[in-house]
Amino acid sequence: MSLTDAAYQSEPGGPLDPDRDLYGRIGSMTDGRELVDSFVVPIRSGRAWEVPAGHVCRIVTIEGPQVADLNLWNRHDPRERLWAARTRQLQSAHVSTFDRLWSTLPFLRPLVTITGDSLEDYGVDDEGGRVHDLLGTRCDPYVNQMLNDAPFDYHCHSNLTRAVRPWHLTEFDVHDVLNVFQCTGLNDRDEYFMKTCPATKGDYFEFFAEIDLLAALSTCPGGDLSVPMFGPDAGDTEAVCRPLGIEVYSVPDEALAGWQPPQRAAYAQDHGLAARPWA
Repeated sequence: MSLTDAAYQSEPGGPLDPDRDLYGRIGSMTDGRELVDSFVVPIRSGRAWEVPAGHVCRIVTIEGPQVADLNLWNRHDPRERLWAARTRQLQSAHVSTFDRLWSTLPFLRPLVTITGDSLEDYGVDDEGGRVHDLLGTRCDPYVNQMLNDAPFDYHCHSNLTRAVRPWHLTEFDVHDVLNVFQCTGLNDRDEYFMKTCPATKGDYFEFFAEIDLLAALSTCPGGDLSVPMFGPDAGDTEAVCRPLGIEVYSVPDEALAGWQPPQRAAYAQDHGLAARPWA
């Protein structure tokens, strides 16, 4: 084993090795699905919605390339939410079909498993870019004020904050995101870069809800990121902004054969604080 292999590994069939037959079946049995919810997220806005356990949710580029910032919570306990950093370690910094998005401690379980990705063959481009990244996080008005010396209320952090208000959540609940359709990487100075979104009209990213979820999505004010938002070449990005479609489907029972919702982490959670003798 090389010390540059993945730091976190499990045995075949273990928690980091999902059942590809099961999730491949869920992703491929589209004819038997039933649409239970659908809507459009307009440009530079956010929307939150529920995805019941055992359902799939698809994000679609209905008019052309557009990046999106995705947050996920346990519908019944928002303290359990997407943990981007640990997902980077357990899966990868850019995710695609069969990867899972993991939740925070003390829960540590897959919130979703990715079951469809029309960009899964994008791979690594000539500049080291990959799609659907967990490297970066949402744009926000605080950084915008710092770098551009101007207020702007339609960054992804603000869009997500407004989106979750009906669920009695606040900006303190908004967390590091999955950047859907976004092409990113690290340059030769180890700096984060964002490239023009490679998606075209009709591309999609689909995930399967392992538990009851509250999801929220922001259509990034940078649009397809073909125009820089910061720096000397920054420009007006509104012309490259497009809406996104959201579709939630129930899944045929036969596709779910063998599936069980994941349990919370089995650790006893006392962190050695219980009074007990050393030996």
